[in-house]
Amino acid sequence: MATDAVAQLADSLAKTQVTEGELSYKGQGRKFDNAQSVEEMVKEIQEFKGLQALRLEGNTYGVEAAQAIAKALETKSEFKYCYWSDMFTGRLRSEIPPALNSLGAALMTAGARLTVLDLSDNAFGPDGVKGIEKLLKSTACHTLQELRLNNCGMGIGGGKILAAALTECYKQSSSQGTPLGLKVFIAGRNRLENDGATALAQAFQLMGSLEEVHVPQNGINHPGVTALATAMQHNPQLRVLNLNDNTFTKKGAIAMAQALKHLRSVQVINFGDCLVRSEGAIAIAEAITEGLPILKELNLSFGEITGEAALLVAQSVEGKATLEKLDLNGNCLGEEGCDALREVMDGLNMGDLLGSLSDDEGEPEEDDEDDEDEEEDDYEEEEEEDDDVEEEDSSVNQVSSPLSVPRPPDASSFLCFPSPDKLLKLGTKRALLFEQQVDVADAGKTAEAFLKISSVYNEEDKDVKSAVLDSIDAILRKAFTNPSFQGYNFISSLLVMLGLLKSEDKVKPVRVVPGHLQALEYVVRQDYFPQDHIAVLEAFMSRHVQALESCSSARNILKATLEQVRSEN
Repeated sequence: MATDAVAQLADSLAKTQVTEGELSYKGQGRKFDNAQSVEEMVKEIQEFKGLQALRLEGNTYGVEAAQAIAKALETKSEFKYCYWSDMFTGRLRSEIPPALNSLGAALMTAGARLTVLDLSDNAFGPDGVKGIEKLLKSTACHTLQELRLNNCGMGIGGGKILAAALTECYKQSSSQGTPLGLKVFIAGRNRLENDGATALAQAFQLMGSLEEVHVPQNGINHPGVTALATAMQHNPQLRVLNLNDNTFTKKGAIAMAQALKHLRSVQVINFGDCLVRSEGAIAIAEAITEGLPILKELNLSFGEITGEAALLVAQSVEGKATLEKLDLNGNCLGEEGCDALREVMDGLNMGDLLGSLSDDEGEPEEDDEDDEDEEEDDYEEEEEEDDDVEEEDSSVNQVSSPLSVPRPPDASSFLCFPSPDKLLKLGTKRALLFEQQVDVADAGKTAEAFLKISSVYNEEDKDVKSAVLDSIDAILRKAFTNPSFQGYNFISSLLVMLGLLKSEDKVKPVRVVPGHLQALEYVVRQDYFPQDHIAVLEAFMSRHVQALESCSSARNILKATLEQVRSEN
């Protein structure tokens, strides 16, 4: 839940390494309004030789008090650590920027080289970001490693100002041969939304040095999540990624899964309360299976994930020797799904690593579906429409030119209204025609083409069977051998179209016919088909669902093949 993200942030914010050279007024709960109120503090600062860290948090400072403290800092060239969170409680927002400006100017005057700047819990808004803008762009921040701005109410505007300042700092420091190497960025509860997150993502991508990113509770939807995912790919040392309580949906989750495939150092993933849903969870599970060798914590709680997808997530952590916790609480597993999940984790000797499932939402209610007769009518209407189109084409040809020959069949016509006869009429170059027609860069369109072609599969008709297998072989080999092809997206789309997985896109499932499963049985045996997808298909083919009841024989054969392929690898 969101409280977990707060606790995780609090833990991260509490981690401090400095004890030597530190002067602390932390948590005294005092109110400093003017220069006179901080005379003693100013004297201590001035007399402290080799001052590196100053803790001001847990008190409240007016403009005059801040200016007096700043004056004392102007000679502290060894200064590195600003622990200045929660230092403006009860102050007018208009007081905060000048206070921050004076403190920042003092550090620049001193020639300080900062390592940590913590201004969390100050609720200063976009104007507060303007108060540290000059400091962030200055040489004082060229050495900055940790920037902590949790719960500051920056908003979109503040996020953009911050991103621009970090970008300028990186460019200026790079021109001097010492590029900014920011390692920790914390900015939870700031209402960054998509535009703020996207602006920061551009800065993150430029820096490429991040090890921890915490941006929970920021109202970020899939465009912002996707931008952050792209940026994370350029930060190979990333260890902690916390986006709790934002809204991924399928698009954001798939983009983030793609990013995770490029990262080998990630230890903590917190996507709780992010609405990753089943399709997103499957994509993330595949990314974990393929990589993330030192993963310690995975939080996919409260994401509307169903039982089958949760099982795939559990299976993906097999062999992760460093794993300490898997959190799938608050999803839509149901009682049987929770039991199955515990059984899988126990079978992996990881039962004690599975978090509580006490807040499970239960299995999702089934949507009202048309019965098979209505679906059959739809198919008949499509065929009739196809016939009408052909008759219309024929009549047009007769009127325009009595001597004209019928239009030769093409791949697009077949994909609109598939039939065995049309497939055979495409001739020996049908595979090439489909390769040219189907955009294999689009996993969804590739899955749709597979189902269209395989729908006419006939085990008894050798010519049709051969034509189907040759055609899908050409398309899928081209797709899966393309490094940029998103295989998990293909599998997810396939399951949605077969009615085995719910989608947020409201896709109407096809009527499953034996040919779909028979062709798929052939495909999973081919060398181009990724082995990581076998477990996904096996899990869904084992479900007792109405969509597969009319194809029980083909399903059983497919299940047996999947099991055999999995055991051989």
